[in-house]
Amino acid sequence: MKKRLMFLTLAAIGLASCNGGFKKGEGGLLYNIHVDKGGPSMKEGDFISVNLIAKTDADSVLLNTYNTGHPSFTVLPKPQFKGDIFAALKLLSEGDSATVKTNIDSITRKGSPKMPFKGKYIVYQIKVEKVISKGNLSDQVFQGRVQSYVKTQSDLMKKEEPAKIKKYIADNNLKVTQTPSGLYYIISSPGSGPKPATGDTAVVNYTVKNITNKVLETSIKSEAIKAKLPINPMNPYKPIRFAVGAKGMIAGMDEGIQLLNKGAKATLILPSNLAYGEQGNGMIAPFSTIIFDVELVDIVHPNPNAPKPVAPLLVPQQPTQQPVKK
Repeated sequence: MKKRLMFLTLAAIGLASCNGGFKKGEGGLLYNIHVDKGGPSMKEGDFISVNLIAKTDADSVLLNTYNTGHPSFTVLPKPQFKGDIFAALKLLSEGDSATVKTNIDSITRKGSPKMPFKGKYIVYQIKVEKVISKGNLSDQVFQGRVQSYVKTQSDLMKKEEPAKIKKYIADNNLKVTQTPSGLYYIISSPGSGPKPATGDTAVVNYTVKNITNKVLETSIKSEAIKAKLPINPMNPYKPIRFAVGAKGMIAGMDEGIQLLNKGAKATLILPSNLAYGEQGNGMIAPFSTIIFDVELVDIVHPNPNAPKPVAPLLVPQQPTQQPVKK
């Protein structure tokens, strides 16, 4: 009996070492819980605040909430397929941390778009910061608690942003100029000729980063490769075009481009009120400062000889004849 127990123990140790200490779940999910606070596991419908780093097998970082300075908030949805990240989160509780590997083949088998990178797993490093359980709470009470938590976090981020900008400028030894709006800029390579004005079309190459200098997006393929961003074959990687002064671009970018001559290169540091504000945008968290490295490739002036739009001819409507009363 003792020999059998010893054999089973050795077999279990051998299996664990093969998976690097990971346990196996449905759909090829692998997970390793590093800190287990022993609280109630999360359930569908709970509000969760999670810090995470998502990487490919080759250590290419897809998402890092620590870089944004803001955890990810969501209401835990129903898993979309066996072994997805939401299924893994249901194994955790507030305060827990874990490493989770989701099988890429499990995702693509369900008809999702093909991933723009190679590998077997997406690897998540997860830290559960907060859980607000829905339980038997009414929708009103539950939403009130969620809104209170989110507001507290947002107020903290808003308060911390000016100090983070000053630290970024000091750490990177930047000699900046500040405009009355709060935009900071450095012209690294001057251009020539007039600057774009309202009504012109700006043609701009850009690379946008967060305040940790993590590249989030770029119009230049070589920069995307350098930053190890997933290369999207559908992305043309060419300069963007936008109408200057038409409010179709975030305020800081629109203002910053008007400071440049054609051919100029510059760095624009946009406080959140000149970028995506308290709402954020995708990977950009609320109250996040973003940095644009830009090149004003061209200025397209409106054609003064273009035919003016013809105003529609307004034909007065005939009054409706009222029936004669007898």
